[in-house]
Amino acid sequence: MNKILSTIFLSGFFLMAGIHVYAQGCVALRGNGTACVMTHPDEDHADKWIFNMGGRYFKSYKHFKGREEQKERVELGTEVINHQTAVDFTLTRILDDRWSVMIDVPLLFNARSSLYEHGLVNGRNNFNERHSMHSYGLGDIRIAVYRWLLNPRKSARGNIQAGLGIKFATGDYDYQDYWYNVGPNGAKELRTVDQSIQLGDGGTGISTEINAFYNISRRFGSYFNAYYLINPREQNGVRTYRETLSPALANEGIMSVPDQYMLRAGLTYGAGNFTASAGARLEGIPVHDLVGGSGDFRRPGYVWSVEPGVAYRLKKVSLYASVPIAFVRNRTQSVTDKERSTPTNKVNGDAAFADYVVNAGVSFRF
Repeated sequence: MNKILSTIFLSGFFLMAGIHVYAQGCVALRGNGTACVMTHPDEDHADKWIFNMGGRYFKSYKHFKGREEQKERVELGTEVINHQTAVDFTLTRILDDRWSVMIDVPLLFNARSSLYEHGLVNGRNNFNERHSMHSYGLGDIRIAVYRWLLNPRKSARGNIQAGLGIKFATGDYDYQDYWYNVGPNGAKELRTVDQSIQLGDGGTGISTEINAFYNISRRFGSYFNAYYLINPREQNGVRTYRETLSPALANEGIMSVPDQYMLRAGLTYGAGNFTASAGARLEGIPVHDLVGGSGDFRRPGYVWSVEPGVAYRLKKVSLYASVPIAFVRNRTQSVTDKERSTPTNKVNGDAAFADYVVNAGVSFRF
Protein backbone atom coordinates (compact mmCIF):
# COMPACT_ATOMS: atom_id res chain seq x y z
CA MET A 1 0.00 0.00 0.00
CA ASN A 2 2.86 2.44 0.74
CA LYS A 3 4.16 1.90 -2.77
CA ILE A 4 0.72 2.72 -4.20
CA LEU A 5 0.56 5.90 -2.14
CA SER A 6 4.04 6.98 -3.18
CA THR A 7 3.23 6.49 -6.84
CA ILE A 8 0.00 8.48 -6.55
CA PHE A 9 1.80 11.22 -4.68
CA LEU A 10 4.64 11.55 -7.16
CA SER A 11 2.20 11.60 -10.07
CA GLY A 12 0.76 14.71 -8.43
CA PHE A 13 3.86 16.91 -8.29
CA PHE A 14 2.75 20.51 -8.74
CA LEU A 15 2.20 21.33 -12.41
CA MET A 16 3.39 24.84 -11.62
CA ALA A 17 5.05 27.29 -13.58
CA GLY A 18 2.86 28.58 -13.37
CA ILE A 19 1.22 31.20 -12.73
CA HIS A 20 4.08 31.93 -14.94
CA VAL A 21 5.22 28.54 -15.15
CA TYR A 22 5.18 25.57 -17.29
CA ALA A 23 7.01 26.74 -20.26
CA GLN A 24 9.93 28.81 -19.17
CA GLY A 25 10.75 32.47 -19.51
CA CYS A 26 8.99 34.66 -22.04
CA VAL A 27 7.00 31.65 -23.23
CA ALA A 28 4.86 32.21 -20.17
CA LEU A 29 2.47 29.61 -18.83
CA ARG A 30 0.41 30.29 -15.79
CA GLY A 31 -0.12 28.25 -12.64
CA ASN A 32 -2.24 25.18 -13.11
CA GLY A 33 -2.52 24.02 -9.53
CA THR A 34 -2.20 20.38 -8.61
CA ALA A 35 -3.46 17.09 -9.94
CA CYS A 36 -3.75 13.56 -8.61
CA VAL A 37 -2.60 14.41 -5.09
CA MET A 38 -5.40 12.90 -2.99
CA THR A 39 -4.83 10.09 -0.55
CA HIS A 40 -5.68 6.60 -1.76
CA PRO A 41 -9.11 5.72 -0.26
CA ASP A 42 -7.84 2.49 1.28
CA GLU A 43 -5.22 4.28 3.35
CA ASP A 44 -7.11 6.27 5.95
CA HIS A 45 -10.83 6.94 5.88
CA ALA A 46 -10.30 9.78 8.37
CA ASP A 47 -8.29 11.85 5.87
CA LYS A 48 -10.79 14.05 4.05
CA TRP A 49 -8.65 17.10 3.29
CA ILE A 50 -5.25 17.64 1.66
CA PHE A 51 -3.49 21.01 1.82
CA ASN A 52 -0.54 21.64 -0.50
CA MET A 53 1.86 24.55 -0.56
CA GLY A 54 4.24 24.46 -3.49
CA GLY A 55 6.74 26.86 -4.97
CA ARG A 56 8.36 27.23 -8.39
CA TYR A 57 11.32 29.41 -9.38
CA PHE A 58 13.31 29.96 -12.56
CA LYS A 59 15.57 32.48 -14.23
CA SER A 60 15.18 32.83 -18.00
CA TYR A 61 17.78 34.60 -20.11
CA LYS A 62 18.74 32.41 -23.11
CA HIS A 63 16.98 33.59 -26.27
CA PHE A 64 15.69 31.27 -28.98
CA LYS A 65 14.17 31.77 -32.44
CA GLY A 66 12.69 28.45 -33.32
CA ARG A 67 15.17 25.95 -31.87
CA GLU A 68 18.18 28.16 -32.62
CA GLU A 69 19.74 29.85 -29.61
CA GLN A 70 20.64 33.52 -30.09
CA LYS A 71 23.92 33.28 -28.16
CA GLU A 72 24.97 36.78 -29.17
CA ARG A 73 22.28 38.23 -26.91
CA VAL A 74 24.14 37.13 -23.80
CA GLU A 75 27.54 37.97 -25.29
CA LEU A 76 26.42 41.52 -26.10
CA GLY A 77 24.48 41.98 -22.86
CA THR A 78 21.17 42.59 -24.62
CA GLU A 79 19.32 39.57 -23.21
CA VAL A 80 16.07 39.86 -21.28
CA ILE A 81 16.34 38.39 -17.77
CA ASN A 82 13.22 37.19 -15.99
CA HIS A 83 13.19 36.00 -12.38
CA GLN A 84 9.84 34.33 -11.73
CA THR A 85 8.53 32.80 -8.51
CA ALA A 86 5.09 31.25 -7.95
CA VAL A 87 3.64 29.93 -4.68
CA ASP A 88 0.46 27.85 -4.97
CA PHE A 89 -1.87 27.15 -2.05
CA THR A 90 -4.11 24.22 -2.90
CA LEU A 91 -6.87 22.66 -0.83
CA THR A 92 -8.42 19.34 -1.88
CA ARG A 93 -11.59 17.88 -0.37
CA ILE A 94 -11.96 14.10 -0.73
CA LEU A 95 -15.68 13.42 -1.16
CA ASP A 96 -15.51 9.62 -1.38
CA ASP A 97 -13.25 6.92 -2.81
CA ARG A 98 -13.68 8.29 -6.35
CA TRP A 99 -14.61 11.98 -6.24
CA SER A 100 -12.70 15.01 -4.98
CA VAL A 101 -12.76 18.78 -5.49
CA MET A 102 -9.82 21.20 -5.44
CA ILE A 103 -9.20 24.96 -5.27
CA ASP A 104 -5.83 26.44 -6.21
CA VAL A 105 -4.80 29.99 -5.22
CA PRO A 106 -1.46 31.19 -6.70
CA LEU A 107 0.69 34.12 -5.58
CA LEU A 108 3.27 35.48 -8.03
CA PHE A 109 6.50 37.43 -7.62
CA ASN A 110 8.22 38.49 -10.85
CA ALA A 111 11.10 40.71 -11.98
CA ARG A 112 12.08 41.52 -15.56
CA SER A 113 15.31 43.25 -16.60
CA SER A 114 15.85 44.49 -20.16
CA LEU A 115 17.41 47.09 -22.41
CA TYR A 116 15.00 47.19 -25.34
CA GLU A 117 11.93 48.33 -23.39
CA HIS A 118 13.73 51.35 -21.93
CA GLY A 119 14.56 53.74 -24.73
CA LEU A 120 14.26 51.66 -27.90
CA VAL A 121 12.70 53.65 -30.75
CA ASN A 122 12.44 52.18 -34.26
CA GLY A 123 14.95 49.50 -33.41
CA ARG A 124 17.57 51.81 -31.91
CA ASN A 125 18.32 52.40 -28.23
CA ASN A 126 19.94 55.78 -27.72
CA PHE A 127 20.26 55.39 -23.95
CA ASN A 128 21.68 51.85 -23.62
CA GLU A 129 20.41 51.54 -20.05
CA ARG A 130 19.15 48.36 -18.40
CA HIS A 131 16.19 48.76 -16.07
CA SER A 132 13.86 46.38 -14.22
CA MET A 133 10.11 46.04 -13.90
CA HIS A 134 8.24 43.98 -11.30
CA SER A 135 4.85 42.43 -10.60
CA TYR A 136 3.50 40.96 -7.37
CA GLY A 137 0.14 39.61 -6.31
CA LEU A 138 -2.69 37.13 -6.76
CA GLY A 139 -2.77 35.02 -9.91
CA ASP A 140 -5.66 33.24 -11.62
CA ILE A 141 -7.60 31.03 -9.19
CA ARG A 142 -8.72 27.60 -10.39
CA ILE A 143 -11.38 25.18 -9.12
CA ALA A 144 -11.51 21.58 -10.40
CA VAL A 145 -13.37 18.32 -9.83
CA TYR A 146 -11.62 14.93 -10.11
CA ARG A 147 -12.83 11.32 -10.45
CA TRP A 148 -11.00 7.98 -10.44
CA LEU A 149 -12.26 6.16 -13.54
CA LEU A 150 -11.62 2.68 -12.11
CA ASN A 151 -12.82 1.38 -8.77
CA PRO A 152 -9.87 2.12 -6.44
CA ARG A 153 -10.64 -0.91 -4.26
CA LYS A 154 -10.41 -3.25 -7.24
CA SER A 155 -7.64 -1.42 -9.13
CA ALA A 156 -4.94 -0.92 -6.50
CA ARG A 157 -2.14 -1.62 -8.98
CA GLY A 158 -3.11 1.16 -11.36
CA ASN A 159 -5.78 3.76 -12.00
CA ILE A 160 -6.73 6.73 -14.17
CA GLN A 161 -8.12 10.00 -12.92
CA ALA A 162 -9.96 12.65 -14.97
CA GLY A 163 -10.24 16.30 -13.96
CA LEU A 164 -12.34 19.20 -15.19
CA GLY A 165 -12.06 22.74 -13.87
CA ILE A 166 -12.58 26.46 -14.34
CA LYS A 167 -9.80 29.05 -14.27
CA PHE A 168 -11.04 32.49 -13.26
CA ALA A 169 -9.55 35.80 -14.39
CA THR A 170 -8.63 36.89 -10.85
CA GLY A 171 -5.03 37.89 -11.60
CA ASP A 172 -4.29 41.45 -12.72
CA TYR A 173 -3.68 41.24 -16.49
CA ASP A 174 -2.91 44.97 -16.85
CA TYR A 175 -0.22 45.25 -14.17
CA GLN A 176 1.90 48.36 -14.67
CA ASP A 177 5.38 49.53 -13.79
CA TYR A 178 7.77 52.20 -15.10
CA TRP A 179 9.34 52.09 -18.55
CA TYR A 180 12.37 54.37 -18.58
CA ASN A 181 13.61 56.74 -21.31
CA VAL A 182 10.32 56.64 -23.23
CA GLY A 183 8.87 60.06 -22.44
CA PRO A 184 10.04 63.55 -23.42
CA ASN A 185 13.73 64.15 -22.59
CA GLY A 186 14.16 60.55 -21.44
CA ALA A 187 11.39 60.61 -18.84
CA LYS A 188 9.87 57.43 -17.44
CA GLU A 189 6.23 56.45 -17.91
CA LEU A 190 3.90 54.06 -16.10
CA ARG A 191 3.01 51.39 -18.66
CA THR A 192 1.80 47.79 -18.81
CA VAL A 193 4.55 45.27 -18.02
CA ASP A 194 5.45 42.52 -20.46
CA GLN A 195 3.03 39.65 -20.96
CA SER A 196 5.53 37.19 -19.44
CA ILE A 197 5.25 38.78 -15.97
CA GLN A 198 1.55 39.66 -15.96
CA LEU A 199 -0.30 38.14 -12.98
CA GLY A 200 -3.18 36.83 -15.10
CA ASP A 201 -4.13 36.34 -18.73
CA GLY A 202 -7.56 37.98 -18.60
CA GLY A 203 -9.53 34.93 -19.71
CA THR A 204 -11.94 32.52 -18.07
CA GLY A 205 -10.65 29.10 -19.06
CA ILE A 206 -11.62 25.43 -18.91
CA SER A 207 -8.95 23.07 -17.57
CA THR A 208 -8.87 19.39 -18.55
CA GLU A 209 -6.64 16.77 -16.93
CA ILE A 210 -5.74 13.10 -17.07
CA ASN A 211 -3.58 11.60 -14.30
CA ALA A 212 -2.59 7.95 -14.14
CA PHE A 213 -0.30 5.56 -12.29
CA TYR A 214 0.66 1.92 -12.63
CA ASN A 215 2.70 -0.16 -10.20
CA ILE A 216 5.13 -2.35 -12.12
CA SER A 217 6.38 -4.12 -8.99
CA ARG A 218 6.58 -3.57 -5.24
CA ARG A 219 9.22 -0.85 -5.63
CA PHE A 220 8.87 0.34 -9.24
CA GLY A 221 5.97 2.33 -10.62
CA SER A 222 5.04 4.66 -13.46
CA TYR A 223 3.07 7.90 -13.75
CA PHE A 224 1.45 10.04 -16.42
CA ASN A 225 -0.04 13.56 -16.26
CA ALA A 226 -1.70 15.56 -19.04
CA TYR A 227 -3.11 19.08 -18.70
CA TYR A 228 -4.71 21.41 -21.23
CA LEU A 229 -6.17 24.85 -20.52
CA ILE A 230 -8.76 26.05 -23.05
CA ASN A 231 -8.96 29.86 -23.20
CA PRO A 232 -11.82 30.82 -25.58
CA ARG A 233 -11.13 34.56 -25.31
CA GLU A 234 -8.90 35.76 -28.17
CA GLN A 235 -7.44 38.93 -26.62
CA ASN A 236 -7.85 40.80 -23.34
CA GLY A 237 -7.76 44.38 -24.64
CA VAL A 238 -4.51 45.29 -22.85
CA ARG A 239 -1.98 47.30 -24.81
CA THR A 240 1.53 45.87 -25.17
CA TYR A 241 3.24 49.06 -26.44
CA ARG A 242 5.17 46.92 -28.92
CA GLU A 243 4.12 49.22 -31.75
CA THR A 244 6.19 51.96 -30.03
CA LEU A 245 9.31 49.79 -30.40
CA SER A 246 8.86 49.42 -34.16
CA PRO A 247 6.03 50.25 -36.60
CA ALA A 248 6.42 46.70 -37.95
CA LEU A 249 4.95 45.40 -34.68
CA ALA A 250 1.62 47.17 -35.10
CA ASN A 251 -0.21 43.82 -35.29
CA GLU A 252 1.12 42.94 -31.80
CA GLY A 253 -0.34 45.94 -29.99
CA ILE A 254 -2.84 43.93 -27.89
CA MET A 255 -2.21 40.87 -25.67
CA SER A 256 -3.54 37.49 -26.71
CA VAL A 257 -5.16 35.03 -24.26
CA PRO A 258 -3.50 31.73 -25.22
CA ASP A 259 -4.20 28.11 -24.39
CA GLN A 260 -1.60 26.16 -22.37
CA TYR A 261 -0.60 22.51 -22.16
CA MET A 262 1.62 20.12 -20.21
CA LEU A 263 2.52 16.41 -20.45
CA ARG A 264 4.60 14.38 -17.98
CA ALA A 265 5.49 10.69 -17.84
CA GLY A 266 8.11 8.67 -16.04
CA LEU A 267 9.08 6.00 -13.54
CA THR A 268 9.26 5.94 -9.74
CA TYR A 269 11.30 3.91 -7.27
CA GLY A 270 10.29 3.61 -3.62
CA ALA A 271 12.45 2.68 -0.64
CA GLY A 272 10.98 3.17 2.82
CA ASN A 273 9.62 6.70 3.16
CA PHE A 274 11.58 7.94 0.14
CA THR A 275 10.44 7.85 -3.47
CA ALA A 276 12.56 8.94 -6.41
CA SER A 277 11.22 9.70 -9.87
CA ALA A 278 12.63 10.35 -13.32
CA GLY A 279 10.73 11.25 -16.43
CA ALA A 280 10.15 13.58 -19.37
CA ARG A 281 8.11 16.77 -19.39
CA LEU A 282 6.64 18.79 -22.26
CA GLU A 283 5.01 22.17 -21.66
CA GLY A 284 4.12 25.07 -23.87
CA ILE A 285 1.76 27.54 -25.51
CA PRO A 286 0.25 26.56 -28.89
CA VAL A 287 0.27 28.76 -31.96
CA HIS A 288 -3.47 28.17 -32.45
CA ASP A 289 -6.05 27.74 -29.68
CA LEU A 290 -8.60 24.92 -29.69
CA VAL A 291 -11.50 27.39 -29.31
CA GLY A 292 -11.62 31.01 -30.41
CA GLY A 293 -9.14 33.17 -32.28
CA SER A 294 -5.36 33.08 -31.92
CA GLY A 295 -4.34 36.53 -33.11
CA ASP A 296 -2.74 39.48 -31.32
CA PHE A 297 0.48 39.18 -29.30
CA ARG A 298 1.64 35.90 -27.80
CA ARG A 299 4.96 34.04 -27.67
CA PRO A 300 4.08 30.46 -28.57
CA GLY A 301 6.60 27.69 -28.02
CA TYR A 302 7.44 24.63 -26.01
CA VAL A 303 10.08 23.08 -23.77
CA TRP A 304 11.12 19.43 -23.48
CA SER A 305 12.76 18.63 -20.14
CA VAL A 306 14.10 15.70 -18.20
CA GLU A 307 12.57 15.79 -14.73
CA PRO A 308 14.22 14.11 -11.74
CA GLY A 309 12.34 14.30 -8.45
CA VAL A 310 12.26 13.05 -4.88
CA ALA A 311 9.57 12.79 -2.20
CA TYR A 312 9.67 11.97 1.52
CA ARG A 313 6.55 10.91 3.37
CA LEU A 314 6.16 10.86 7.15
CA LYS A 315 2.76 10.10 8.67
CA LYS A 316 0.44 12.86 7.36
CA VAL A 317 3.13 15.18 5.98
CA SER A 318 4.91 14.81 2.63
CA LEU A 319 7.81 16.82 1.22
CA TYR A 320 8.73 16.80 -2.46
CA ALA A 321 10.94 18.50 -5.03
CA SER A 322 11.64 18.20 -8.74
CA VAL A 323 13.97 20.01 -11.16
CA PRO A 324 12.96 19.89 -14.84
CA ILE A 325 16.10 20.46 -16.95
CA ALA A 326 15.47 21.70 -20.49
CA PHE A 327 17.03 19.89 -23.46
CA VAL A 328 14.82 21.27 -26.26
CA ARG A 329 13.52 24.85 -26.42
CA ASN A 330 11.52 26.10 -29.38
CA ARG A 331 9.98 29.53 -29.87
CA THR A 332 7.53 28.72 -32.65
CA GLN A 333 6.24 31.14 -35.28
CA SER A 334 3.17 33.00 -34.04
CA VAL A 335 0.14 34.13 -36.01
CA THR A 336 1.45 37.71 -36.01
CA ASP A 337 4.89 36.48 -37.15
CA LYS A 338 3.23 34.77 -40.10
CA GLU A 339 1.28 37.93 -40.93
CA ARG A 340 4.54 39.88 -41.23
CA SER A 341 6.34 37.18 -43.21
CA THR A 342 6.89 37.29 -46.97
CA PRO A 343 7.85 34.57 -49.47
CA THR A 344 11.47 35.66 -49.10
CA ASN A 345 11.52 36.58 -45.40
CA LYS A 346 10.24 34.29 -42.66
CA VAL A 347 9.62 36.28 -39.48
CA ASN A 348 10.05 34.39 -36.20
CA GLY A 349 10.06 36.29 -32.93
CA ASP A 350 12.33 35.25 -30.10
CA ALA A 351 11.73 34.31 -26.46
CA ALA A 352 13.93 33.81 -23.43
CA PHE A 353 13.99 30.39 -21.75
CA ALA A 354 15.44 28.99 -18.54
CA ASP A 355 17.92 26.13 -18.28
CA TYR A 356 16.04 24.55 -15.40
CA VAL A 357 13.13 25.09 -12.98
CA VAL A 358 13.07 24.40 -9.24
CA ASN A 359 9.81 22.99 -7.84
CA ALA A 360 9.38 22.19 -4.15
CA GLY A 361 6.48 21.81 -1.77
CA VAL A 362 4.84 20.26 1.26
CA SER A 363 1.52 18.43 1.60
CA PHE A 364 -0.58 17.90 4.74
CA ARG A 365 -3.43 15.40 5.10
CA PHE A 366 -6.06 15.83 7.78
